Amino acid sequence: MVTSFGYFGTEIQTMKRVVFAASILLLLSCKKEMKEPAEPENDHIEVVNFQELEKLLREQKEEVLLVNFWATWCKPCVEELPFFEEVHDSLAGQGLKVILVSLDFPNKLESQVIPFVRDKGLEPQVILLDDPHENDWIPKVDSTWSGAIPATLFLKEGKRKFFEKSFTRTSLFSEVSQFINP
Repeated sequence: MVTSFGYFGTEIQTMKRVVFAASILLLLSCKKEMKEPAEPENDHIEVVNFQELEKLLREQKEEVLLVNFWATWCKPCVEELPFFEEVHDSLAGQGLKVILVSLDFPNKLESQVIPFVRDKGLEPQVILLDDPHENDWIPKVDSTWSGAIPATLFLKEGKRKFFEKSFTRTSLFSEVSQFINP
């Protein structure tokens, strides 16, 4: 009897291993495929001063330019970024260009901004503004701007509209629509 119990004990151990291995294979085969975040179109985030940003803003004449000033540490900014991404995805190539201007500290580019942009899969152009003279450039963006973020600027052929507030999806699409089709 001891021999037959030893045989059955070995058989039970073997069955446990088979069930365990089958369970692992089943779990691996049922694993949901994780969607990788989209790589940003701009794998390189350009660091510019305000003069360079201003030149870029002036060069956009035919298309509507939607410029959002934000930072990775700004909760309302982060909450509205998916709406800017959606506007970009919906209207890119239809006369609209979205530029996301990060106001993060330049020394946070590698450790925070680039990983954030990659993690969120942000596809619009992202620029990091490195200009410590905010008292000079903030009023050049808009004379009513206190410097608080998020802030958004619409530009097209000399026409401009500025918002010092966060957007909902509906409010952003509404403003874009009104600006494109006055």
